[in-house]
Amino acid sequence: MPTLYLDMHPGRTLDQKRAFVRETTRVTAETLACPPESVEIVIREVPKDAWASGGTLRSDG
Repeated sequence: MPTLYLDMHPGRTLDQKRAFVRETTRVTAETLACPPESVEIVIREVPKDAWASGGTLRSDG
C-alpha cells in the first residue's frame, strides 16, 4: 500500500484538502496500478515557527 506524506503550513481549507487527496489518490492509483483503497495520505500541518529553511524560521521571513 503506498503511503504519501504531505508536510505543509496551515491555512488550506477542508475543501482544498479534499480535492488534494481525491486527485492525488486517483493519480497514484493510475500510476502505480493499485486500487485507490490502498492509497493512504497523511497531511501534516507544520506551523511556520517550527519550519526553517536556510537557517531562518519561516515565521521570521
